[in-house]
Amino acid sequence: DEAYENDGQLTKRDIRAVTLARLGPRPGELLWDVGAGCGSIGIEWMRSDPSCRTIAVEANDGRQGVIERNARALGVPDLQLVRGEAPAAFSGLASPDAIFIGGGVTDSGVMEACWNALKPGGRLVANAVTLQSEAALIGWRGRFGGELTKLAVAQAQPLGSFDAWRSALPVVIYSVCKPAD
Repeated sequence: DEAYENDGQLTKRDIRAVTLARLGPRPGELLWDVGAGCGSIGIEWMRSDPSCRTIAVEANDGRQGVIERNARALGVPDLQLVRGEAPAAFSGLASPDAIFIGGGVTDSGVMEACWNALKPGGRLVANAVTLQSEAALIGWRGRFGGELTKLAVAQAQPLGSFDAWRSALPVVIYSVCKPAD
């Protein structure tokens, strides 16, 4: 996690590993990283194989610069950054093989636009921390199937002269494969 410059909008290491496993990058595939934050998912996607590509969509001006710096520092300067609000920012983009939604699952039209843009057989993975985002993912699963997983990660940290578990916020991971035509 310390390799990524961020403002707190970072998919943490253990959650990132599970998220990437659900995305299942394959050589030559394109990922849309929607609500990219600091770009960690898209960057790790590209690092999985030199032919993997990422389009990171981020509306926050400050985070856009962070994504660019992280991509250069972590060896994937070809990451494509699209500045703008989802879903309007999707116009004209190449159809993705996989989509990660790290932010925006409760924003009107984002999930639907992602699903419509996803290639048949493609994977969509969305993470949620808030109850509202979790409810949106539960509703999406009710419509399209897929898997919901809740991960709670705790790290051992000093507590006086002892150690104790310090829990991070639990994360709900929704993953679904779009049926082939």
